[in-house]
Amino acid sequence: MADVSSVSSHPVTPEKHEFVKAIGLFDGTMIVAGSMIGSGIFIVAADIARQTGSPGGLLITWILTGILTIAAALSYGELAGMFPHAGGQYVYLREAFSPLWGFLYGWTLFLVIQTGTIAAVAIGFARYLGVLFPSISPNTWVIPPVNFSSHFAVSLSVQQLVAVLMIIFLTYLNTRGVRLGKWIQNIFTSAKMLSLLGLILICVFVARNASAIADNFTHLWAVRGANWIEPGLGFLKGIMPTVTAGSGWYGLLLALAVAQVGSLFSADAWNNIGFTAAEVKNPKRDVALSMAFGTVIVITLYCLANLAYLCALPLEQIQHAPDDRVATAALSAVYGAKGAWMMAIAIIISTFGCNNGLILAGSRVAYAMARDGLFFRATGKLNDKGVPGIALLYQGIWIVVLILLRTRKADGTYGNLYSNLLDYVVFAALLFYVLTILGIFVLRIRRPELERPYKAFGYPLVPLLYIVAATGIMGVLLLYETQTAGMGMLIVLIGLPVYGWWAWRKDAAKGQA
Repeated sequence: MADVSSVSSHPVTPEKHEFVKAIGLFDGTMIVAGSMIGSGIFIVAADIARQTGSPGGLLITWILTGILTIAAALSYGELAGMFPHAGGQYVYLREAFSPLWGFLYGWTLFLVIQTGTIAAVAIGFARYLGVLFPSISPNTWVIPPVNFSSHFAVSLSVQQLVAVLMIIFLTYLNTRGVRLGKWIQNIFTSAKMLSLLGLILICVFVARNASAIADNFTHLWAVRGANWIEPGLGFLKGIMPTVTAGSGWYGLLLALAVAQVGSLFSADAWNNIGFTAAEVKNPKRDVALSMAFGTVIVITLYCLANLAYLCALPLEQIQHAPDDRVATAALSAVYGAKGAWMMAIAIIISTFGCNNGLILAGSRVAYAMARDGLFFRATGKLNDKGVPGIALLYQGIWIVVLILLRTRKADGTYGNLYSNLLDYVVFAALLFYVLTILGIFVLRIRRPELERPYKAFGYPLVPLLYIVAATGIMGVLLLYETQTAGMGMLIVLIGLPVYGWWAWRKDAAKGQA
């Protein structure tokens, strides 16, 4: 019988087809690393440098992100060993708390976190492909913007078309079986890791800028050009101070917390291997190890990359890199226009591999929800290749919708809806990570009899470290990024009536049976 993404308290019907256990430890590590490395590492350093205002602030932001991410990955290993089923974090929350909490996570993941990220990465792929082929433009229309309200529109530019074709292509490839999906992942993740390592070596040894190194590291904590950080609600402005990273220790802490939005988002998706646990050959061991190995590798590369940027560019150039393309600016300083091409090719490879991993893994959560009667029934079935083909299809359709939907700005230009949504759900994603790690403590009390092939590293201190630090960051976001944090909570809360509807349907189906 196939893995049913559930324990005995959540019975489901047998399946015609079964998951194929084809993912080994190396494959799992490549899924983790490949899903984490997209285009963020090449771009977000500019925003972080503006928020923290110093070379030391830039570096410590990534170090803090690394500590948090590795702490979370080491903690998740215990849950992964206990519940080696398709769905990963959805299952962990369901078993630790209730089906409602699992659904709210799965709902937010499908609506924005996974699909919005895939849409953003697809547009990034098309944007950098446009560096090589200028006809791939965001302003060349196949279908010009059609306004359907004062704030929203739908359009299809050549750039959007390329992004849509990428989604269709990768979705189709992943319906052909997990073996094909993992080989694509292995090849592209290896290539992107080598590209990132090459960028680091070039910045340190070829693009090395003696004056930039002297300025950045001699004045490691000297704050310059830092953004002001002000409370998010009017009534708070009379209570909470408006600060910069240079406003003493309080300002520095706030700046580091706000800067975590970009760095944590760039380091996200380390948990995706848990979604595919039913296809891992030795899930009780390899899911946890894949999370740990993949996360450590990526965080090490990320920290080295930012150190390398500081070896190649003065802080001011990092803060004001054209279109925030810090990596491109570093290579262009040595190779001119060829540097932009080199970076574009590296990001094209990176984004393609990133989306393959995200598409492969994300569909397994919709599958698990459907097996519990909390999503469209068809998404809970496997095709003849042993993958949730319909779940992949539904996921792909929603990603395409997110790519096509646009926001209308006051100046008459158009933005991307998924970009706004991703800003909103950073807070929600942190909330679910905190709840999931809290679930380790809950399950040790409520269900001590469950087998735990791997126990959370450093328990209880390491899990508590993550809970306290992440909760602190959420508190800062609520006070200083109130609109985005509040909208993230709204997206989660909208899931409450949706859950009620699915639960009613499930109960009605049981009554008819």
